[in-house]
Amino acid sequence: MAVEKTEKIWLDNELVPWDEARVPILTHTLHYGLGAFEGIRCYRCTDGRSAVFRLREHIERLERSTRILEIEMPFSVEEIEQAVLGTLRENKLLEGYIRPLVFLGDGSMGLLPSDNLVHVAIVVWPWGTYLGEENLERGVRAKVSSYTRPHPNSTMTKSKTCGDYVNSILAKREVTRLGYEEAVMLDLNGNVAEASGENIFIVRRGILKTPPLGSVLEGITRETVMTIARDKGIEVVEQSFTRDEFYVADEAFLTGTAAEVTPIRELDDRTIGAGARGPITRTIQDSFFDAVHARTGKYQHWLTYI
Repeated sequence: MAVEKTEKIWLDNELVPWDEARVPILTHTLHYGLGAFEGIRCYRCTDGRSAVFRLREHIERLERSTRILEIEMPFSVEEIEQAVLGTLRENKLLEGYIRPLVFLGDGSMGLLPSDNLVHVAIVVWPWGTYLGEENLERGVRAKVSSYTRPHPNSTMTKSKTCGDYVNSILAKREVTRLGYEEAVMLDLNGNVAEASGENIFIVRRGILKTPPLGSVLEGITRETVMTIARDKGIEVVEQSFTRDEFYVADEAFLTGTAAEVTPIRELDDRTIGAGARGPITRTIQDSFFDAVHARTGKYQHWLTYI
């Protein structure tokens, strides 16, 4: 999906014209992948205002990622929050995607960075539904990838680390080449972990089930959906499950900032439930979009108005 340029990018506390926000070719993160990022959305609300969804939680996770990776963040959580809002205002973006990125600049090369400066960028742009507007109702076709989700001892799964997403890219390329829209990845024990860029939920006998934290990212949309479901009286359990349990699920869906709440209609050419968005998925999806667009007062604390 091509990115539509906006006017300015926030880079190290300065708003720089899009085409002038460049980095040296020896930027350390470009070579070795040690960096952290976030994906955040801004939504147009029913009253005409715009609000960033769960801004504080995203920036706090970014800060935790940098601590895990031993990167010294040069700005506070509050400073990054204000920079996000300022970048949206500068670009007059009423609805779209926000990408904060923390990366190591040029300086020393090799696997032990030393004098490399830490840089922070914030890029915003208009971005529609990640997996397709029609798939919010119809659902996507997914396939179990041959690539395994990394174990917590091989990488830090609580951090959104730039380099870790090579694993996701390989899985996504593999399944889309075969005609599917998303990859489902297993952990080292053969249990379902995540999709290439989303958390996974299934519904069986009215119970909502999602893999426990471990090999999966602690998704903010994941936690949002769990909160909404419990508020609706839907039982939620964090429990490992295998691909064959996935096959016989009544419903299944993906969650993530980009994907929002997207149903899964097939896995490995097996129809999931009725082969379209199920009733529990629809209930959660409707409540999620009510929350992000401020159509309900219940979750106003998740919104930061521009």
